[in-house]
Amino acid sequence: MKKLLVSIAMTMVCGLASAQFAGIMRGQQPEKLPDGFKPASTNTFLANYPAVNAETRQVMFKVVAPTAQNVQVDLANKKYDMTKDDKGTWTCVSDPQVVGFHYYAILIDGVAVMDRNTEAFFGSNWESSGVEIPEGAEGDYYRFNKNIPHGQVRSIYYWSDINGLERHINVYVPAGYDENSSTRYPVLYLVHGWGEDENGWSNQGHMANIMDGLIAAGKAVPMIVVMPSGDIKTNSDVRTATGDVTQIFAKNLIPYIDKTFRTKADKQNRAMAGLSRGGMQTTSTVFANMDMFGWMGTFSGFGGMRGANNTVETMYNGVFKDAAKFNKEMNLLFISTGTEEGRPTAAVEALKKHGIKVVYHESQGTAHEWLTWRRALNEFAPLIFKK
Repeated sequence: MKKLLVSIAMTMVCGLASAQFAGIMRGQQPEKLPDGFKPASTNTFLANYPAVNAETRQVMFKVVAPTAQNVQVDLANKKYDMTKDDKGTWTCVSDPQVVGFHYYAILIDGVAVMDRNTEAFFGSNWESSGVEIPEGAEGDYYRFNKNIPHGQVRSIYYWSDINGLERHINVYVPAGYDENSSTRYPVLYLVHGWGEDENGWSNQGHMANIMDGLIAAGKAVPMIVVMPSGDIKTNSDVRTATGDVTQIFAKNLIPYIDKTFRTKADKQNRAMAGLSRGGMQTTSTVFANMDMFGWMGTFSGFGGMRGANNTVETMYNGVFKDAAKFNKEMNLLFISTGTEEGRPTAAVEALKKHGIKVVYHESQGTAHEWLTWRRALNEFAPLIFKK
């Protein structure tokens, strides 16, 4: 009898669990969206919202917050008021957005929170929501191509004596790296911007897809790409950030990479580039170590001639003063920016007039955003390690 009661109880529990599971699954069935809208590629698994209209480039948001008094979406420097229905669901539709990736937040009674419907993207120093406004075929260069060989992005920790802590890096190795065990590769050090981290180039920037495509097409030479943190890290024991990140790059990171990977460990086979603050860190690192780097790029991060008394001869501690010497030491100075952000055109023209060889690139119609930097990398990578 006892066994029978246990069996009946188990059957009831399993039946209840099955019913709950079925209910959950029914609740996750695809919801019919308004014509033209489809779930954003940046959404979590099975989340329908945000929904994006590829034609109008508008975004539809939905938030369930029955007890909230006021809910807004903060997207691309504009706050959108959401409307509440009788079930406590809030919705709104944005203005047309620029194609590419955008961070956003949900404001619930004035408090910014992440939308649980999207993947987490570290930006502005917090795990933020993000939405991708799709490009057409012109964006295929940063999308996964199943028909070509693919490299790998490896998550690694190394020790920094300067920082006094372990530091995390992501390292891209090209397709064939493990199979071609005797081949050595040039290295590009690629730095993120302020408020983001070493995962930004992989997640928001789709760096691996870009490099896979360029290498498979023969446009770029096979290379290793190292994506470090541009910040001085701390932990519960070391609460004060110390050291100089440019010194960490030059004295800790590069020796570690050359020891750990099959690199061509010389100036002509080492490049550095970065976006925004990472571009400034690139200039600081490269110009202080001209014997270590033969190629460099800044994406929305060239400081230019700042200050009333700054000139080509005096900027960056006089690195450009002798144009012939600089051109001999640096194979490529690549400067890129979006047309909708502050452009360093005056500084670029002054450099050229002074005799400095510069490759200047502009991303049409984009501002200080990831599409600008994806395009910059796509233009920069084919130019390096070729002479």
